Amino acid sequence: MHAFPPIVPGRIHRWGPAALVVARRDALDRSPSWSPLPLLTPAERQVHRGLTPWRQAEWAAGRILAKRLVAEVTGTPVPHVEILPRHDGSPMLSLPALRISLSHTAHHVAAAVSPTAVGVDVCEMSSAPSVRRAADHVLVPEERALVTQRPEHLVAAWALKEAAVKAVRGTLFGEAPRRVRIRGLTPPALDGGRRALVGRAGTAIVALVLPPAAG
Repeated sequence: MHAFPPIVPGRIHRWGPAALVVARRDALDRSPSWSPLPLLTPAERQVHRGLTPWRQAEWAAGRILAKRLVAEVTGTPVPHVEILPRHDGSPMLSLPALRISLSHTAHHVAAAVSPTAVGVDVCEMSSAPSVRRAADHVLVPEERALVTQRPEHLVAAWALKEAAVKAVRGTLFGEAPRRVRIRGLTPPALDGGRRALVGRAGTAIVALVLPPAAG
């Protein structure tokens, strides 16, 4: 029995003000309608052309999934949704009323939108050994005490940190992850009133973080 609730790939999940979707990369590639370039705007194609081939596939998968999510949530046609990188690399949506966050691995891609700040991260269970090696940098001693020998818990802690830092447009490099404290994993709890969701999508753990509720 898994510690975290299932997230069905391809289905839009609503959580508070946010909408989340996770998809398998191979399912996107097999889709008859999967032709990313026509769905990218001219500015997005320019960014796409400047990437390495492996990064192009990853980047396009994330953008198209996110554009479809935004289209479903707002009714805006997919080709009219634009997601470009800010100077710090974080994604910026052309619809100013919504914030967006993206994440991808070799096997999964995730996107989340919300009218508030939002962070999403997807991390493969197979990454648990690498996460364990980096845990001393990302997790403080109190957080490491929450991480049992179950790889799920370790990967969930990493995904929670990454999602929380993304919500404030930061990265896991430097001191940013230590300024976010995990108070619990089952159920997920973060300091500062941040709201957190953790679920499992096939071979991956997905974390979604929102700021404290207003009021």
